[in-house]
Amino acid sequence: MEMMGSPLFDNKGTIRCIYPEIDTVINEQPARKSVPAMKQEHLEPIIISAGVITVSTTRNQETDTSGKTIQELLAGAKIPVRHYAVIPDQIEAIRAEIYQAMRTCNCIIVNGGTGLTHDDCTIEAVLPLLEKKMDGFGELFRMKSFADIGTSSMLSRAVAGTIQGKAVFCIPGSTAAVTLATKTLIVPEIVHILSHANR
Repeated sequence: MEMMGSPLFDNKGTIRCIYPEIDTVINEQPARKSVPAMKQEHLEPIIISAGVITVSTTRNQETDTSGKTIQELLAGAKIPVRHYAVIPDQIEAIRAEIYQAMRTCNCIIVNGGTGLTHDDCTIEAVLPLLEKKMDGFGELFRMKSFADIGTSSMLSRAVAGTIQGKAVFCIPGSTAAVTLATKTLIVPEIVHILSHANR
C-alpha cells in the first residue's frame, strides 16, 4: 500500500504525488531534448576537404575496410576526400603523412594505432603536433563506445585537436569504431570545429 504523499509514476512516466484529496502533478517536464546545433550565424562558410590516413602494418588499400568506411561516410555527408593513404605504425611516417594531407585537407582522420600494444604509436606521433587539443572528443568517443563494448572502451586513446587551423582526429581502426566516430562526432561537428579554429 502506498503511503500518502509518496511519489508515484503514472503510465506515462509522469511523477505524481498522492494526497488525501488532491492528485497533484509535480513533474510534467518532457524528456530532455538534445541541445540544438549552434546557430547558423555562428558558423563560417568553410569548404571542408578531408584526408583519411590508416595506420597499419597488416592492411593495404585493397583490404582497408575501415578506411573505405570513413570515405563512404564522408561522401554521404558530401565531404570530398582529397587524400588517402595506408602507412605503417611508425611515428615519423605518421607525422609526414599528416603534413602531406594538410596541403589539401582541413579535416584529417587518422585511424588505427591508438591502443596499448607495443607498436601502437599514433597518439605518440600526433599529440605533440596539436596546437589545441579537444579533450571532449576522446571523452565523448569513450562514452559512446561504452554503450557498445563496455569497460573495454577505456583502452581507447582516441584524441583530436587542431594544427594550423586544421582538425585532426585519431581514432581506433575497427570498422565499428570509425563508424561511431565519423558518423556521430566528426561529421556533425566539423563545420563548428573549423569555424572556431579559423577565427
